[in-house]
Amino acid sequence: MFKRWIISLVLNAVALIAVAQLFQSFQLDGFGTALIASFILSILNVFIKPLLIILTLPITIVTFGLFLIVINAITLMLTQVLMGPSFVIDGFGTAMIAAIIISLLNMLLNSLVKDSLNR
Repeated sequence: MFKRWIISLVLNAVALIAVAQLFQSFQLDGFGTALIASFILSILNVFIKPLLIILTLPITIVTFGLFLIVINAITLMLTQVLMGPSFVIDGFGTAMIAAIIISLLNMLLNSLVKDSLNR
């Protein structure tokens, strides 16, 4: 289980680096910073994200779950605040687009790694 979490952290850091390469308004100082951001993001996803989901449940239901993208963007912005100047996102719109891309990349990378580990 711990091994799977470490792999997930590394894959999330790779996704963060990829998004930083795509957008000038999304900046990371390097892979070490991406790993730390990935760790903080995972902690926020465990403790803060469920609370946000419960608080915004009516909006999430009305939007058929699309509001979860906003919640992912909020956790990404909170990560940026906690990281300081080594991780910068210029605006909430960038955070929303980045949250979508990071989610898609994580899905893809996790499926590739899962397939290779099962062989």
